[in-house]
Amino acid sequence: MEADDKVLVERFKLGDETAFTELVLRYQRKVYMIIYGMISDHQEAKEKSQEVFLRVYRHLGSFEGTSSFYTWLYRIAVNICIDHYRRRKVRLYEYDDTYGHKPALQEEIFPVVSSASRETPTGRLLREELAAKIREAMDKLSPKHRQVLVLRELEGMSYQEIADVVDISIGTVMSRLHHARKKMQARLAPYLN
Repeated sequence: MEADDKVLVERFKLGDETAFTELVLRYQRKVYMIIYGMISDHQEAKEKSQEVFLRVYRHLGSFEGTSSFYTWLYRIAVNICIDHYRRRKVRLYEYDDTYGHKPALQEEIFPVVSSASRETPTGRLLREELAAKIREAMDKLSPKHRQVLVLRELEGMSYQEIADVVDISIGTVMSRLHHARKKMQARLAPYLN
């Protein structure tokens, strides 16, 4: 466990509520980005992020530190996303027209895309179109493929960290990443050519 995280966890266990606030401030953006990357819904990602930290608060007292706090936190976030997909299979889908109208959020999620050709209206339109195509391709991935792709590409986690968070072998991580990348490449090829 990162030294600072370990100190904060111990402070919380001793009754220092501000230690929990510090952990939230340290990780809230990363948790949100992982969840948004997996479920592609701004409001839902905010709610799920709150759910993650509520669960962390309830169980932090029993956290033993056998894995890093970081790994434990992300495992909770991933599990909440998995639960979301399980519940979603049962519900009917509703069309949400606001999905494609979030340019500020696109810049947060796709910084490389958003930094390209910023000056011209044409460049901005192309950037927004590419970001929408990337989101669309991500949404078509299975939850398992999207999960490892988000953790690797957006969060920059190592294969070992992903394996720890998702509780799968490194070989499975590599396999899922390979298939996710191939599917993304196939879906984006017509647009990029």
